[in-house]
Amino acid sequence: MSTPHPAAPSWPHCAHGADPATDPVGCRGVHVPGHTACLAHLADTDRDAYLAGLTPGASIDHRGTTFTDALLTALLDALCDPSTGSARLGDARFVSATFEGNAGFGSATFEGYAGFVSATFKGDAGFRSATFKGDAGFRSATFKGDAWFGSATFKAGARFESATFKAGAGFVSATFETGAGFGSATFEDSARFESATFEDSAGFASATFEGYAGFQGAAFEGVAGFGLAAFESDAGFGSATFKAGAWFDSAAFEGGAWFDSATFKAGDAWFGSATFKGTARFQSATFEGLAWFGLATFKGDAGFGSATFKAGARFQSATFKGDAGFGSATFVTADQFGPLLCAGRLVLSGAMFGSPVTLSIAARHVECRRTRWSSTAEIRLRYATVDFAHAVFEYPLTIAAEPDPFVLNDGRPLAEDLFPSAYDPGVRVASLRGVDAAHLVLADLDLWECLFTGTVHLDQLRLEGACTFNTAPPAVHWRRWPPVRFTERRVLAEEHHWRASLPGAVPGWVPGTGRAAGPLQLAPVYRALRKAFEDGKHEPGAADFYYGEMEMRRHAGDIPRSERGLLTAYWALSGYGLRASRALAWLGSAMLLTILLLVAFGLAQDTPKQTATGTVPARGGKVTFEIDVDDPQNPTGNRFTGERFEKALNVTLNSVVFRTSGQDLTTAGTYIEMTSRLTEPVLLGLAVFAIRNRVKR
Repeated sequence: MSTPHPAAPSWPHCAHGADPATDPVGCRGVHVPGHTACLAHLADTDRDAYLAGLTPGASIDHRGTTFTDALLTALLDALCDPSTGSARLGDARFVSATFEGNAGFGSATFEGYAGFVSATFKGDAGFRSATFKGDAGFRSATFKGDAWFGSATFKAGARFESATFKAGAGFVSATFETGAGFGSATFEDSARFESATFEDSAGFASATFEGYAGFQGAAFEGVAGFGLAAFESDAGFGSATFKAGAWFDSAAFEGGAWFDSATFKAGDAWFGSATFKGTARFQSATFEGLAWFGLATFKGDAGFGSATFKAGARFQSATFKGDAGFGSATFVTADQFGPLLCAGRLVLSGAMFGSPVTLSIAARHVECRRTRWSSTAEIRLRYATVDFAHAVFEYPLTIAAEPDPFVLNDGRPLAEDLFPSAYDPGVRVASLRGVDAAHLVLADLDLWECLFTGTVHLDQLRLEGACTFNTAPPAVHWRRWPPVRFTERRVLAEEHHWRASLPGAVPGWVPGTGRAAGPLQLAPVYRALRKAFEDGKHEPGAADFYYGEMEMRRHAGDIPRSERGLLTAYWALSGYGLRASRALAWLGSAMLLTILLLVAFGLAQDTPKQTATGTVPARGGKVTFEIDVDDPQNPTGNRFTGERFEKALNVTLNSVVFRTSGQDLTTAGTYIEMTSRLTEPVLLGLAVFAIRNRVKR
């Protein structure tokens, strides 16, 4: 099948070398005025005459013409302005022209239209310091060598749509005073726009950057449109200035994207649905308008450290497959942050939120160390382990676990493809050290490993929903005699770390990292949390933290030995008035001992007999009797009989309720009963008190 021949151009053309069989069109160069051939095929004498008739600033038309180095040099020499030493052209039409060698238009001035539409530059194209006073048309042009437009000035439109740059493209320090169009252009090698100035709109929509794209220090004073652009290598916009809107929606960055210190001024910055496959850096960038990253995908790490968001920061449905760093970022008026997904660490340490805001984050790790909230805020999390060490809450702030996937504004749930269904969506708090908890509300959080030492106003902390704490190891441990058993209760992670650091620590206590806080530091923490539970009418929880407080007081090194002995007795007898089983066990043991002692020594051998004696007067009168009761006799013989056990039980039961039984007791039995009436009601009271503490609300 034969290849179709290109159509003839619309202008009168040279037709040199035309062949009806192979090339019916021939040379496509436009006729030189007054001739029937193009400049390339014009007779030497006619060409010389034509060139000699040109003056600086003349308009020329060489559409479709093929230029060798020598021919182009001759043409530009004819147009050279003696005052500048550079070519000066009026309207210059080079549409579909072919430049076989290097095209040297450096420092040339195009006073009218500069038309290079569909031109082909087979060598280097040099337009350094050129000035285009009229429109510059390079649509669909092909640059096979380097294209140099450094320091060029485009005073009217610069149109490079669908142009192809097969080698380097240099627009360093170029100035575009009106619109610059690079839509659908292809840069197969590096594209350098460092320090370029775009005073009006800059359109790079659907452009393809296969090599490095450098825009460092560029200034975009109008709208910068990079929508659907493809950056197949690194893209550098460091220190660039966008004075109007910047549109990168659906842009694809295959390599690194560098926007460090970039400034997005009055207009909005749109990165919606953009894809960043490499590192995306916006360190110290300033967004004075809305920063829109909705539906953006960051496959590498993303850095927004020290960035400033003066208006809204929209990251709805954004996906971070690596780490996302917002350390020391400033959110001046942002009212929403998320919902977003982060498979790695989301760092907000040192960030500042200046207005009421809602943060909705599904991430594996969230770091908020020294983060400052200067207004009310709500932080809703999923899957995360979060660290709030030394964060500042100036107004009420709620940290809550979201039980279900986040719901977007349109009512759809946020897809959580980054987190397999086996992942626990619960939220774990790692630290609240250094936080002022006076305005803090925690809801449905796992505080199992949370560090509380150093938290201020912890007694004003509000705990809502199902906030869970660590527990003591419940099993019996045969470390040495007697065996050690810790009753199950809520404990702080710091108590785990402290007990695990002790010599001969019981297995089950989990060690921490670094130096463990001791009882002196933990006692006030337990006391404050007990107060918080009491204020929340959660008495069982308050009881656990009271137990922890007393344990820390008992083990603290700053109390007198007498006080430690008293606390040890209180712990041993009733678990600080919180272990009813322990008090009842002691009560039962005391009662059993009382019964045994009474049966053995306390009950009299027999009931003492009464003897009545009296005197009867001889002549009548009053009769006087004296009744004596025999002293109880110490028991002898078989003392452990059912009758004596029943009497001893009666005495003991009456002693428990602080009543006398009326039984006949020996002197030893009297003292046994007195001791029983003193100790056993106390043990009973401790048991009742412990039961009340566990069940009251």
